[in-house]
Amino acid sequence: MRALYSVLFCVLILACGEKKEDNSIYLPASNGNLNSISVVVDNQLWEGSVGESIRDIFAAPLNGLPVDEPLFSMRQIPPQVFDGFATRSRIVLKIEKGNIASTTKIVNEAFAKPQTVAVIGGKTNQDIIDQLKENKDKIVDAFNKEEVKEKQRRIGLSLLADEEMENKLGFTINIPSAYKIFKPSDDFFWLRKNLSNSKTIELMIYEVPLETISKGDSTVVDFVKMRNGITKTKIPGEDGIFMEVQGDYAPALFNTIIDNKPAYEVRGIWRMNGFTMAGPFITYAIEDKINNRYLVADGYVYAPSLEKRDYVFELESMIKSIIIK
Repeated sequence: MRALYSVLFCVLILACGEKKEDNSIYLPASNGNLNSISVVVDNQLWEGSVGESIRDIFAAPLNGLPVDEPLFSMRQIPPQVFDGFATRSRIVLKIEKGNIASTTKIVNEAFAKPQTVAVIGGKTNQDIIDQLKENKDKIVDAFNKEEVKEKQRRIGLSLLADEEMENKLGFTINIPSAYKIFKPSDDFFWLRKNLSNSKTIELMIYEVPLETISKGDSTVVDFVKMRNGITKTKIPGEDGIFMEVQGDYAPALFNTIIDNKPAYEVRGIWRMNGFTMAGPFITYAIEDKINNRYLVADGYVYAPSLEKRDYVFELESMIKSIIIK
């Protein structure tokens, strides 16, 4: 019981601590690489079944990448050295084992700002593992939202002037100024960010009628048909070469919310028909009933030999800033 009380006591102390002149609570700025978790856990637990469970959940392969990359990177910190600068990580998973009831608590801005801390407590290893499995979706979602918010903050430091696109399609989006718009039209916009040696991150934004994507067992089939039609007609290559969804890698479909509207999230692999090129894509089709359409934001990456998780995450963060007018 003492271990969990110590965590809650720290939170209370910080909540009642030193205040600035504007009466806001003083907290140091958080730090850390995006999508990197500080795991505060005893060495013995980390090396045993609890550590295995943590890695199975938070280092699981991210959907839609051609080569396995972890959902989050992790660094383990023993509790006895979790102090000072070490407490400022933006996302923290803290494991407490002792004579305490099984519990999972998510605390915002406990030691730094912005920050999300998930505290897992239990009497035994199995109690802790059960809490992790039972609450994994909630914890991953909380960590992801924190990281998206931070990425969007960084994007907002230098934005692309894209008013023409936004006005024609009736929405707003925050895109870094490093992107450039190619082949603009009334209903289709194609943006690109050059990385190096012909490697790129690209984003297509367009709209389709609501009936284009049905709700039910054929949603993924309708999506693949829609995307293949767009890429074949809007960004064709030379000599009949065109982009298509890779047929032997079924896209992963999720339901989500963007701008308080239902949306489909689809992750998968694209390839060039007739040429050796491929990579991951992430697409959001946002239901806009007022305008009888789906607003579709479709990002993809071409970066052979490079890790692609963070590039896809950049696309995800951009797309999640969309607000439909």
